[in-house]
Amino acid sequence: MTYRIDRSALVWHSAERMFALVNDISGYPGFVPWCSAAEVHDSSHGEILASIEVAKGGVRHRFTTRNLIEEPRSIGIELVDGPFKALHGRWRFEPLDVNASKVVLELDFEFSGRFARMALGGVFSQAANAVVDAFCTQADRVYGKNRT
Repeated sequence: MTYRIDRSALVWHSAERMFALVNDISGYPGFVPWCSAAEVHDSSHGEILASIEVAKGGVRHRFTTRNLIEEPRSIGIELVDGPFKALHGRWRFEPLDVNASKVVLELDFEFSGRFARMALGGVFSQAANAVVDAFCTQADRVYGKNRT
């Protein structure tokens, strides 16, 4: 069974600033819901290979993705390893004004088996849906609230 998450937000920060925040994977544990660890393994030629650990209620799972960087407009996400049969998606950053943008997260994923689906199904869906909100809140913390 394939799941889809399609979440967007209008923010009072430039597309470039939002791109920079999302692209800073090592900072995720400080503000992304249920992200207990993040590690960048390699970063070169428009690609980042990184792992993220998701933990909730004593259950921990780690997954690794190859992120295809198209600065400053999008970050493609492709599964390398983890508790998924498939995982791919894209962050998009659409400029609306000098200090405003639309941030979009699109994810399609399928768990590798019934145990992974039972253990991670609710957590991953909740976390992925909350991620965009977390980035919006973090942008206000890092860049200040801009309501012009």
